Amino acid sequence: MGIKMAGTRAAIRYAKAVLSLATEKQVADAINADMVLISKTIKDNQNLDEVIRNAVVKSEDKKAILSQVFPDANTITQELFKVLDANKRLDLMEAVADKYTDLFDIQNNKESATVTTAVPITEDIELKVLAKIKELSNKAVTVKNIVDESILGGFILRVGDIQYNASVASKLNKLKREFTIN
Repeated sequence: MGIKMAGTRAAIRYAKAVLSLATEKQVADAINADMVLISKTIKDNQNLDEVIRNAVVKSEDKKAILSQVFPDANTITQELFKVLDANKRLDLMEAVADKYTDLFDIQNNKESATVTTAVPITEDIELKVLAKIKELSNKAVTVKNIVDESILGGFILRVGDIQYNASVASKLNKLKREFTIN
């Protein structure tokens, strides 16, 4: 747990530094696009994730791989690869990318909402969720849909630190607890 926490703190520091520089150079949007792509690519590609986290693989090899996978990345993003390489922290790349996008959204008054459903949500439902969240938070909102069949039906909505669980599984568990108490 301590290593994970230290890694998270380090990722936040790198992300803040990159965002500060990107904002100063007026390329924060371009860097955000890089970070979204990097995070998604690492999450979607198990081999890339394993190589980046593997302590046996040399740091300069990891940097070379990232540079090859993301050849069109902004100069600042390429410099981030070099800094993480020099500090032997390329294993933090995904976390830095995630933290950067979080900080970028905060800086731009954007809110991210996660809707977990048993089946993919329709565009109509997504628009209704967006409208309701925007009404409540007065921020620009993006919705990410996570499909998790284990919730059986309904939805779980997470916006920032707030979570609303209206899943069928949650309601069944609540009934189960009530029956075991009585």
